[in-house]
Amino acid sequence: MSDSDWSDRIVGERMQVDQEFAEKVAASNFSRQQWGLIMTAVEFEIEGPEDPETARLVADTSKVESIVPELENVDRATGMAAGGGRPSDDSGGGLLDGVKDALGLGGGGGVDREQLAAAEEMAQMYAGDLQEKLESRGKWDEVCVLARE
Repeated sequence: MSDSDWSDRIVGERMQVDQEFAEKVAASNFSRQQWGLIMTAVEFEIEGPEDPETARLVADTSKVESIVPELENVDRATGMAAGGGRPSDDSGGGLLDGVKDALGLGGGGGVDREQLAAAEEMAQMYAGDLQEKLESRGKWDEVCVLARE
């Protein structure tokens, strides 16, 4: 079976963990919208599914670095959509700067390593919470079996 087969089986648990994890997101430096963007770049894997006792659900955060520069834009866009217009601390930029930034050629670009580390840490915490939820529901063994196939 593919990864999507076992992950499709845990959609309900993910939705519950999403709701429960909202408190941790609120206490973090990330907005709800930023966390949503981070999670689009996270994939989950089961390490060692052969033995459910030692198997571990882990977050593959290898793609998170690619979205970190967009995290600031998410909140800026949310503020503008809420009727705030352009934030006062925005330096303007313009179309050409936006294209340069998208291509990784902008001067202010780069990845905020602190933000990346925080996102990766939170994704691993989420994976731990999700595994606990699956174990408490008695679904962990089944998920491990599906991950092996």
